[in-house]
Amino acid sequence: MEFAADHRTRAGRIPDIAVTTQGPGMVTIRCRQILPVTGPPLENGWLRIRRGRIVDLGSAALGCDRTPASGGPQRVLDFGDAVIVPGLVNAHTHLEFSDRSLPLESSDGLPGWIGRVVRLRRERPAEDEGRAVGAAIRDGLAESAAAGVTAVGEIATVAAGEAYAGGPRLRVFREALGLSPVGMPVALAAALRDVDWLGRRGVSVGLSPHAPYSVAAPLGTAIIRESVRRRLPVAMHLAESPSEEELVAFGSGTFRSLLEELGAWDALRPPRLLSAADWILKLARAHRGIVVHGTHLGRDPIAVARLARHRDRLCVVVCPRTTRAISGVLPPVPLFHEAGIRVAIGTDSRASNPDLSVLAECRTLVDGGVCSPAESLRMATIEGAWALGFDRQAGVLAPGRPADLVILRPTAMHRDPHEAVLDPSTRIQATLRGGRIIAGRLDA
Repeated sequence: MEFAADHRTRAGRIPDIAVTTQGPGMVTIRCRQILPVTGPPLENGWLRIRRGRIVDLGSAALGCDRTPASGGPQRVLDFGDAVIVPGLVNAHTHLEFSDRSLPLESSDGLPGWIGRVVRLRRERPAEDEGRAVGAAIRDGLAESAAAGVTAVGEIATVAAGEAYAGGPRLRVFREALGLSPVGMPVALAAALRDVDWLGRRGVSVGLSPHAPYSVAAPLGTAIIRESVRRRLPVAMHLAESPSEEELVAFGSGTFRSLLEELGAWDALRPPRLLSAADWILKLARAHRGIVVHGTHLGRDPIAVARLARHRDRLCVVVCPRTTRAISGVLPPVPLFHEAGIRVAIGTDSRASNPDLSVLAECRTLVDGGVCSPAESLRMATIEGAWALGFDRQAGVLAPGRPADLVILRPTAMHRDPHEAVLDPSTRIQATLRGGRIIAGRLDA
């Protein structure tokens, strides 16, 4: 499946050039600047692709524009003032809401927003749910590709294998939630069944106990134990709201009221809940663990210390525009960076965000003074790839790596090429995954 630049429209025939980048012949792409992420920008850069992989890259300005040895037909594509960056990584999203044109109301904070999400799910006709979710996921993947994304970390409440075909690379984290000990075996079995089903179909998978306010300790512990046994990455929403802390510590507050309203709280046998710091210790047992959001981790120095101690296996994925909409603040990225913790970027979903643009998330952080343009691009590429376990496949431009890249057309000149990438007027020419076009065109 190929995606056109307008994510709502499927492209038909793949341009001949796209086939060439995956074939035995060599394709050389030239542009003003290449940002490999792991090194300095390459001025008057060139990049060669064969069979969907990067063979070599360099800078004509440094006198390293070598002529490749013969080995089949060769083609040169010169994009002039374009900038090439690694394919962007959206490390956290919920694509099931990609059919929404506007985010849900969130001005009353996380519990109110969560209540609207639950009602939205419950309003879906049961007989049409699978088809509707699948269509939304396909729309979300198309929109992501058109926004320069070549890898996505998807949180899934149901398995939708057919909807994941084509487009960006995917790591599907099967989500589980439940506060009742009676429902725990069912929730666990359903999550593992879907993980096995997706894995047999070649989908990269993971597990996700949802959050401290929606997952009792026994269920979350069992999910993480299975992720350790199966060597799967695990993701969990943590420290999203002070209301979360109040529920965990005292069993009271607006989250308690919401759970009672939804019929999910047993006052006679309240669930055993764990703090963010406690969950971080459990996540650290996994092969790779993601803390999603972490908005209020600055209130818990023990949690931050544990994250830092296990930074070889844990990272944080922030969703800046969602956090700002729901909490009124930006994620504490400087706190994480000062502690040596990896930080990646996600868009959350169209239930909390107007679109799925990772570059818009980067701009939000930079405009808020939270990080530099270069830091934001690193978070949106190499750090996101690490978070999803795609660090050998995505996130950097280097010889031997799949040709996952984005060709951008700046409309204004910038001294710093990273600023050109983030400029809202910059247009995405094409998005390639493994040398294959998944959005845009190479011949325009």
